[in-house]
Amino acid sequence: MSVLSPSASSGGSTATPRVIADEDLHVFEDLRHDYGDTPPAGSMAASTEDLLICCACGTQFDIEDRNVLRSCRTCDDPRQFVPPTGQKFTTLAELRRGGFVNRRKFLEGDERFCSIWTEPKFGIGQRCILIQTPLGNVLWDCITYLDEETIGWINSVGGLAAIVISHPHYYTTHLEWAETFDCPVYLSWEDMGWLNRLDRLGRFRTFIHTKEEDIEYRGEKLGVKALKLGGHFPGSLCVLAFGRLLIADTLVTTPAGMGDWTKGTGMGTTRRPEGMNSFAFMWSIPNMIPLSPAEIAGMWDVLKRHEFVSTHGAFVNVDVYDGAGGSETGVKQRVLDSMQIQVRSMGWKEHSFLQETCSKVVAEEEEEL
Repeated sequence: MSVLSPSASSGGSTATPRVIADEDLHVFEDLRHDYGDTPPAGSMAASTEDLLICCACGTQFDIEDRNVLRSCRTCDDPRQFVPPTGQKFTTLAELRRGGFVNRRKFLEGDERFCSIWTEPKFGIGQRCILIQTPLGNVLWDCITYLDEETIGWINSVGGLAAIVISHPHYYTTHLEWAETFDCPVYLSWEDMGWLNRLDRLGRFRTFIHTKEEDIEYRGEKLGVKALKLGGHFPGSLCVLAFGRLLIADTLVTTPAGMGDWTKGTGMGTTRRPEGMNSFAFMWSIPNMIPLSPAEIAGMWDVLKRHEFVSTHGAFVNVDVYDGAGGSETGVKQRVLDSMQIQVRSMGWKEHSFLQETCSKVVAEEEEEL
């Protein structure tokens, strides 16, 4: 293990980012709280249940002393925010006494996928999705709250072979989940600087270095592929499994994307109008800062190589299917249409990306639809 501590300058001691590396398996970097070579007495929790958790984003820190941790660096980043009520912290122990419960719901028509989310809403309010495969289950994304009922249900359907997390806003309590289910957590190496807990055993985190990675269990592919699109964060991921694209907010599903023109007064006679987007591509979702055309083109360069019939966003029921809502185009085409709408709307009327087309890709290992 190596530790970088504050460096001295001619004007006195100046705090620099503190980085702890453990055999290159993970990096813990805290840009705001510098403890020197060792944390102050009383700052490290005797139990992980007492580690502080940001109430706004759900991130868990390796600190229990509220006098030491006064702000959340995840929420201080321009991609996130501190709410009008200010910065507050809690713990898993407090949440477990607070009446929270995790709910579950299978995807419509496909019980291989089960959404799990917390009520009442905590943090960002995202869901995670359990993907059941014949060789082992994969958890897509992570939520903060983990209770005995959730643990029991997941174990009853075979436990977890792996966890894959889209981006740092959903890192939450992933080490709690990994230790509970004794499984690896797949993260993008580009985003490792946003880790806020040390993997002391050095065996839970696995970093994805490539644009695509098949998730494996005991050397066998599970049929779940991580796709690194970037954008929101440099390492932002999607996951492709059984022809379904799990997007978190790497792609942001818009209200128009969820709209259904076959209901209401149209009663099945109205089609989805042309020129409407289904997705947006954002550097900051809550602060509404869009991605550049170059970033969007880079995302499509990864995505266009794969086929999918639905997308499943960050929140429960945010699901878009081929042919749904009065649309006569497939979901993949709707992704490209949305990208090109955003590029044109930003003033890039002649951008080369507008010439991209959506053609079916026939790969040697075609995803099962």
